Amino acid sequence: MSAARNKEILRRFHAAISSGDEQVIAKTIDEVIDPDVLIGTPLPLGKTGREALNEVLVTLHRAFPDLRVEVEDVIAEEDRVVTRNTCTGTHLGDYMGLPPTGKSVSYKEVIIARFTNGRIVQTWAVVDVFSLMRQLGAIAS
Repeated sequence: MSAARNKEILRRFHAAISSGDEQVIAKTIDEVIDPDVLIGTPLPLGKTGREALNEVLVTLHRAFPDLRVEVEDVIAEEDRVVTRNTCTGTHLGDYMGLPPTGKSVSYKEVIIARFTNGRIVQTWAVVDVFSLMRQLGAIAS
């Protein structure tokens, strides 16, 4: 697969997340994420692979039903694609033990995805959770 094709696959994944449609998200995950994807970001879950990624997205969408991922930059080389994103949403559901605040949030993330045969087989993410929690009032400014 070419770097350009891998970029399109990752953009499609982000667009599915932004759709807010659970069926579209699940279908896209099934099509572009390897079942045994290695997630290089520590997650407080007992699950691994595609199952863990799906749980993370379900949790985020329950907390932020209008979650949107705006891709700011895309860099691709060989089997890896990097995106710098701005995520926005409204806190309308429980998130990490915080009851809904109704607050709009905006935070940054950088995602690196490694591809094999048109599927994401490994990810690394740096997410500005500190900024998100500060906006929700869980951390003092």
